[in-house]
Amino acid sequence: MTGLAERDGSVAEPLAPVAPARSALAAWAKPLRVHLSVVIVALLIAISAPLMWLTYSQGTREAIDAAESQMRLLSQQATSLYEAMLSDGASVVKMASVLPSMAAEPPAFLDAKKAFMMEALKGSVHLDGVYAGYPGGSFVQLIDVERNERWRHDVAAPAATAFAMRIVLRTAQGVTSTWQFLDRAGAVLDERVTADASYDPRRRPWYRAGLGAPGPVSLGPYVSASTNSLTYSVAMPMAADPAIVLGADVLIETIGHLLAERAVSENAVGFAFDDDGTLIAHSDPQVMARLVDSYLGAARADASAEGRDPTLAAVRGLLAGGREDGIVEFDVAGSPYLARLSSTATSGLLDGNRIVVAAPLADFTAESIRLVQKTVAIAAVLVLAGVLVALALARLISRALVALADDARHIGNLDFQGAPVRHSWISEINLLAGALGSARDAIRTFALYVPRELVRRIVASGQAEAGRAVRQEVTILFTDIQDFTTISERHSPEDVVDMLTGYFQRMNEIVERNNGIIVQFLGDSVYAMWNAPIPDEHHVRAACRCTLELRQAVDDFNAAARLAGRPPLVTRFGLHTGIAVVGSVGAEARRQYTAMGDTVNVASRLEGMNKAFGTSILVSATIRSRCERAFRFRPLGQAHAKGREEDIEVYELVGFAEK
Repeated sequence: MTGLAERDGSVAEPLAPVAPARSALAAWAKPLRVHLSVVIVALLIAISAPLMWLTYSQGTREAIDAAESQMRLLSQQATSLYEAMLSDGASVVKMASVLPSMAAEPPAFLDAKKAFMMEALKGSVHLDGVYAGYPGGSFVQLIDVERNERWRHDVAAPAATAFAMRIVLRTAQGVTSTWQFLDRAGAVLDERVTADASYDPRRRPWYRAGLGAPGPVSLGPYVSASTNSLTYSVAMPMAADPAIVLGADVLIETIGHLLAERAVSENAVGFAFDDDGTLIAHSDPQVMARLVDSYLGAARADASAEGRDPTLAAVRGLLAGGREDGIVEFDVAGSPYLARLSSTATSGLLDGNRIVVAAPLADFTAESIRLVQKTVAIAAVLVLAGVLVALALARLISRALVALADDARHIGNLDFQGAPVRHSWISEINLLAGALGSARDAIRTFALYVPRELVRRIVASGQAEAGRAVRQEVTILFTDIQDFTTISERHSPEDVVDMLTGYFQRMNEIVERNNGIIVQFLGDSVYAMWNAPIPDEHHVRAACRCTLELRQAVDDFNAAARLAGRPPLVTRFGLHTGIAVVGSVGAEARRQYTAMGDTVNVASRLEGMNKAFGTSILVSATIRSRCERAFRFRPLGQAHAKGREEDIEVYELVGFAEK
């Protein structure tokens, strides 16, 4: 490589490119457009973020307050309904306990009993049925068929039936069970005597619970044997005869209907629990149906609902933890929920039962989140506009600088294909562009006389220091064109130069593709090397492969030359590997990267021996021993090389080994 003369006349040492030291600030160095964009974006975010936070927090607080108000109202309604249901049942049995007509065992005063029971059912929408059991085993019951359609199916009531009255009489003649089907006015539409007369009220839990009780008592929840409806029963004895027990059934499903119809949000759920935490009502009709099934199966009432509604387990955990009435926040599967807990007070009837209304917090904050999303969208548009403005400004300022840096990078890679930097609005940039253009022209001229790939590899290998030479193993290839002197004499110098230029271009491309470098073009000859300056552990194999490709390329070149009327070029190759002295050698002002030693001489002599053997590629025994499995070789015996005392064992490289 050639040194550069300094202005004072002294000679400068050839220097390898040295990477600049990376300071702490260099790690933060970014393009101007990045810094400008960051500043603008940071300012916009600093302004918009507090506004978005205030909007979100205020909207969320108002939404939660509104949700708490709705939950409080629904809980009060559900609690009032719950208390009204049992209160209605208690009121009916209290009134019935002092009526003389109810004290007489059927069939006495049946019309009076029927009239009272009808008025009781009409006066309370919560009652499913009213009944009375007598110590003799007689039983009277009136049910509301219109309110509970399952009764209609169970007793096969006519279409116009509003009420159904059941009368069980136990006399000396036997037991009879009769159903009377009544319209809204109480007129008998049909009467049917049933075969099943085994019903005995004295064996029923409500009768035994009410027998001798000082006042109304409640039982349940349980599933009605006739309609599969989940109900509570309220019972108490007659004032005049404690052996007569009066009862009324209320439908717990009414609570579930209310919780479902007046849900505070789309995903809200409502529950009713008894005093030991057992689920007795749910806002989901399907869960209510499972509750009924679970009671029929004598299983825990909320066991089947647990898997369907993950909120149930969390709510029961709140109740078990002794949470007091009011609004509470809790998590369900990692999602925040809001709930309202309310206790019921029914004058001694099932005190301690609780109503719970729960809903995901997201149901109430969704509107605030949508508002924040709109705000974020507006802020994003502003930020994007700021980024675009910043990029536009930075582009105007830094485009020329980036182009200069790119141009300098290409020059450093000995690549002169890029266009020079054009005029800029900044005078300093124009001054720098001019200086860089002068450097480009000087280095372009210099690079014409130095193998560019060799320079790149020397710099990459760190062997650019002056005078540095080392002993190492290399593989050397020499090529020569047969009778080139004769060809030169028969063609003009211009044709010869054009022909050699195309020839050498193909040779250079193939050598570089196989990890080698061309050290020097010697007239019509090529001097190539492998394993330096870049180490390659497979350099012998790469050199053999490259030589075969070169021979094929020469054949292709000759085929095209014949078509163009040019003479073919017969190329001979010599290949050897061994130890050589490799590095930069020469004068202080003019150096060359090369290899010297016996290995180089042997490769040169092998190339010349092709003429004697009539071959095109000759290699040494060392080459064969290193890659005989990958290639096919033909032994040619011992041969004397000019300038050497010892003979050389010579082989012809025939081709690639068969797979």
